[in-house]
Amino acid sequence: MRRREFITLLGGAAAWPLAARAQQPTMPVVGFLSPGSPESDAFSLTVFRQAMNETGFVVGRNVALEYRGMQGHYDLLPALIADFVRRPVAVIVASGTTPGALAAKAATTAIPIVFTIGVDPVDAGLVASLNRPGGNITGIFNLTGLLVAKRLELLHELMPNVSVVAFLANPNNAPFTEYEMIEVQNAARSLGLELRILNASTVGEIDTAFATLAQVRTGALLISNETFFNYRREQIVALAARHAVPTMYGQSQWPTGGGLISYGFNIAETYRQIGVYVGRILKGEKPANLPVQQATKIELVINLATAKALGLTVPFTLLGRADEVIE
Repeated sequence: MRRREFITLLGGAAAWPLAARAQQPTMPVVGFLSPGSPESDAFSLTVFRQAMNETGFVVGRNVALEYRGMQGHYDLLPALIADFVRRPVAVIVASGTTPGALAAKAATTAIPIVFTIGVDPVDAGLVASLNRPGGNITGIFNLTGLLVAKRLELLHELMPNVSVVAFLANPNNAPFTEYEMIEVQNAARSLGLELRILNASTVGEIDTAFATLAQVRTGALLISNETFFNYRREQIVALAARHAVPTMYGQSQWPTGGGLISYGFNIAETYRQIGVYVGRILKGEKPANLPVQQATKIELVINLATAKALGLTVPFTLLGRADEVIE
């Protein structure tokens, strides 16, 4: 899709699916902001809507949902947030993006905001504390920035003879990338691994990063659990297979879609919590009084078919700890 067409789609209220605000003027409107697309967010949005249903809010009946997906174009953030504030929506959901949560907080002190991010929201300046967020913002800390060190450790356990590992990061998501970078570099030092940093923030740069793997002589790859990469999941899994590089990911959708191994938070749990918080806010509760929740369910998923295609034997110690093994 060309950029002009994409911006036109956003201007037309890109939706999955949306209740028409003009047809239901008395409905509160939830603005859902994501770095992804309706297709990449389909599962998350389904869980989110189901959770709102449990709190008494059904999209199209007594609440409207307006989705805005950036598809990795972080430069669209100011315009999208400004549109939500101008309407105004009743609640803003800043999904999976620290820049989005920060932009929403900077844009309004009146509209409640619910975020899901991978960095510590206190360190990021979003909330005063996890127990007492203060202001108009709360959400879910999914711990993914902290889990990158464990992902590298698990990748090393899978590939103990590999001494050089590449890390693919998105420099356009600076707060999250910097947070992950510190964790993964510390982990690499403690494991005695050489770390090669590869940057990509566009589709073409992802292709280029994989093309340089042989040049940097890496034996394995760790993908940042950054939302732009999650949106490009099919492309990255296909490239990992084409270049025959064992790759660690941050969400279970990767190995279920053909990737090798993942370790990260449970998406269903996270978006259910977000949906419940939005419902509670629509009923009148204040974000300042809703503690920031932390992800509690962390999953290790291994795709044995992909391991076999790569000529890998997964250690029994790793298989025994897996929450799901795909044969």
